[in-house]
Amino acid sequence: MTRLLLIGCGKMGEAMLEGWLDQGIPADNITIVEPNVDLAKTLAGKYGVWAISGADELAAGYATDVVVLAVKPQIMDKVLPPYQKLVDQAPVFLSIAAGRTIKSFEDILGTDTAVVRAMPNTPASVGRGITVGCPNANVSPEQKKLCDQLLTSVGQVEWVEDEGDIDAVTAVSGSGPAYIFLLAETMGYAGRMAGLNPELSDKLARATVAGAGELLHQSHESAATLRENVTSPNGTTAAALDVLMGPDGMKELMIKAIDAATKRSRELAG
Repeated sequence: MTRLLLIGCGKMGEAMLEGWLDQGIPADNITIVEPNVDLAKTLAGKYGVWAISGADELAAGYATDVVVLAVKPQIMDKVLPPYQKLVDQAPVFLSIAAGRTIKSFEDILGTDTAVVRAMPNTPASVGRGITVGCPNANVSPEQKKLCDQLLTSVGQVEWVEDEGDIDAVTAVSGSGPAYIFLLAETMGYAGRMAGLNPELSDKLARATVAGAGELLHQSHESAATLRENVTSPNGTTAAALDVLMGPDGMKELMIKAIDAATKRSRELAG
C-alpha cells in the first residue's frame, strides 16, 4: 500500500489529502508535515493521519513511496534540505510549488533523485482542477503512474516531457482561474453600468460564468461550437461578439495576457 509524506498542508495540500483518503489510501499510511502546531493537531484529529512539525520528528528508519512538496516556492530552499536523508530509499519527490524547476530540486536532493514537477490550479480545492506534470529521467513508469493517481484525486491530469512547456501551462491553467474570475467581475460591473441592481447584476454574472463552465465541462462539443449555438444571426449575442471578437477584442487580449504570464513564469523559474 502506498506510503505518503505530505510536506505542507495549506489549501492545496489539504485538498489533495482529502482526495487520497477518498481514493482509499489508509490514513495510517499518510504523514503530514505542518510547522503550525495547532493546525497540525487539527488536521490529525480531522483526518486521522500522523502529523509532525518537521523532518526531525520522523522516526528512525521512516520510509515512504512519495514525498509531496506543497509548500510555498519561496521557502523551499529552507524546507527541503532536511528531507535529503530520504533519498536513499528512492522515493519520488512530487512538487506542486509554482516556478520551482526540476533542476532546483536536483541541486538540493541530488541528480539521481526521482522528481516530478507538477502545476495544479485552484479548482483542485473543489475536485475540479487540472494538473500538468513533468518527470525527470529518474522517474520510473511505476512512479509516474503513482503520481498520476495521486494528482487525479483533485481533478484531471496531463503530462508533458518538455519542462519548458510548464511555463505556458502555468499561464493557461495555473493562472487561468483568475481570468475567469475577472470575467465574472467585469460582467457584473458592465451590468451595473447598464442599469441593473448591483446585487442582481453580480449574481447574474456569477451564475452565468459558473453555468457556462459546467456546460462546457459536460458537453462533447467544442467551445467554438457552444458559442455558435448561443449566437443567433443579427441578435443580441452577435452584437456583443462583434465587439469581443473585434480587432482589439478578447482573442488579442488573451494572447497578450498568456504571453505575459508565460514570460513571467520563465523569469521566476530562472
